[in-house]
Amino acid sequence: MVGGIILAAGASSRMGRTKALLPSGDGRTFLERLVGTLREGGVGEVVAVLGHDASRVEEHAASAGLAARLVRNLSPDRGQLSSLLVGLDALSDLPLDGALIVPVDLPLVSPRTIERVVAAWRSAGAPIARPVREDGRHGHPVVFATRLFRELRAADLAVGARQVVRAHSSEILDVPLDDDEGAFEDIDTPADYERLIGRLR
Repeated sequence: MVGGIILAAGASSRMGRTKALLPSGDGRTFLERLVGTLREGGVGEVVAVLGHDASRVEEHAASAGLAARLVRNLSPDRGQLSSLLVGLDALSDLPLDGALIVPVDLPLVSPRTIERVVAAWRSAGAPIARPVREDGRHGHPVVFATRLFRELRAADLAVGARQVVRAHSSEILDVPLDDDEGAFEDIDTPADYERLIGRLR
């Protein structure tokens, strides 16, 4: 079983608005769309880690009937790894083979990408899997095998999950993916939003 963790605790300072609540262009918010994408992609249990503006996001999720567990990172300013660890804690009651991680600012990743990355990871038995473009750029989601959870918990919060990724760089499975721009384009600023979401309207 693979659990999904959506990282949505950031302050969205460059965007100026809570990213989880932004319209994604198809009638759903970023968070709604990502939960649906992970579910459609075969992820059995999805956790969304909230932080800044958590109350508003929780109210929205309740009204939308969101099919995900919502948990709070009480100290989101400690960085993204702190939210990942909160997500792992929320999934600790499940017999997981791994965890699939995606930030809320990549709402356009496709369900097919989720399926392909997870399937390739399972087939290879790699500790980490992630999509990669022909130009060498890495994207999301990133899958971490359960055997790395202890290393993630021990990593320096200031460095983040990159510490674990670097330690296993020779073992990472890069899954070639050139047909899903949404796996590589994060939406951090109003200009990003208009460029990527505006064309969907």
